[in-house]
Amino acid sequence: MAGERCSGRRSKEVAMHVLVIGGGVVGVTTARELVRRGHEVTVLERHSVAGNETSKGNAAQRSYGVVYPWADPHIMFKALPWLVQKDGPLKLGVPPSLAALRFMFATFRYATSPGLFGLNKRAMLRLGIYSRERFLALEQEHDLRFDGDHKGLLHLASTPEAMAEYRELHLLLNEMGIEASLLTPEQVREVEPGMIGNGPLHGAIRYDTDGTGDCHLFSRELAAVCENLGVTFRYNVEVQNLLADHRRVHSVRLKNAEGQMETLAADAVVVCAGCWSPELVRPLGVDISIYPVKGYSLTVPLSDPAKAPTSTIHDDHYKVVSTRLGDRLRATGFVELADFNRDIPESRLATIKKSVQSRFPGCADLEAAESWTGFRPMTPDGPAIIGRAGRENLYLNTGHGTFGWTLSAGSASVIAQVIEGEEPAVPLDPFRPDRF
Repeated sequence: MAGERCSGRRSKEVAMHVLVIGGGVVGVTTARELVRRGHEVTVLERHSVAGNETSKGNAAQRSYGVVYPWADPHIMFKALPWLVQKDGPLKLGVPPSLAALRFMFATFRYATSPGLFGLNKRAMLRLGIYSRERFLALEQEHDLRFDGDHKGLLHLASTPEAMAEYRELHLLLNEMGIEASLLTPEQVREVEPGMIGNGPLHGAIRYDTDGTGDCHLFSRELAAVCENLGVTFRYNVEVQNLLADHRRVHSVRLKNAEGQMETLAADAVVVCAGCWSPELVRPLGVDISIYPVKGYSLTVPLSDPAKAPTSTIHDDHYKVVSTRLGDRLRATGFVELADFNRDIPESRLATIKKSVQSRFPGCADLEAAESWTGFRPMTPDGPAIIGRAGRENLYLNTGHGTFGWTLSAGSASVIAQVIEGEEPAVPLDPFRPDRF
């Protein structure tokens, strides 16, 4: 019954009370996987609704075939010039903080570790393939309205060199059974007839089965489903710390919506708190590395849908992603290391607008767009942090970086398998919490 103590490996017949810390898309999908397995689940979320932090204004792409590690050795040599380019996709706070510098040095160390990028990329692609399967099953089971679709994703090639890289990538995708195709400029415009702008184009690689969707809407819709299934959501609460002995976490101390301190007991705890995860587990001797990589987005109603993208377009010239969300456009860009600074400089938005105008002129009044900034919980090597850590009933499902929306359904299923002592559907060694 709920509340019964059990070891790290347990019988499926024993239900537990599981606390999920974090009500973003990763936390909500985790809650759904656990409740469908018969557990009593409580989600603790500091915002007033689900999916209101990193999940709120992200790129809206479920890019299962595109996932790749942050510590990319090919990007390292391009990164420094980007810092000084006006429209460069990488920005660094001035002066850079000690945390940002440490993260950059750790990234460089992982990027220059022989063979690591390839191993991690294959691991992330395997999780991406599995996540797509779980999303399709989830959407078949529940009637969720979130402007979602699976019409594919285009990575544009603005130079001949970029197209050559896509040809090499296409071989790996074929090897792993990921459906993708190489397109000429003419074929790109057939697939995306609204792309009438003058941006440079030498072709594209198309990820045929990748998807889109408003992650914020999805998180709220799935949270409602979870509540109907019996999950308790506690909003406007701040988790202060985890209370544990040397073997187990036995409760969570939190400040509730009324500002009062409260202690909540649990049989297991899953930390899905994104950028705020390290501070929760560090007092228990669990050292995980996550940095808040800042991004920006614009969301605007379409004024001429025929001139808009039909799905997701990655403009490699500006490194901006434009996604169709029903009758809206979401455009997202930039990788910025500025800690938790929430300022939105007009220059960042101007670059995103340039990208949209260079590909889909006239599709929307970009000056009327709603702007947003948020923090992707990035690990210095790239893979998320998934598994048991520090105590026999403490689990982590966090640090997904730019791919939280994409990988959420898969990683939720995998962490539920770990909690129940099953063999994970995806090998988790590259995602283990103790790798840092």
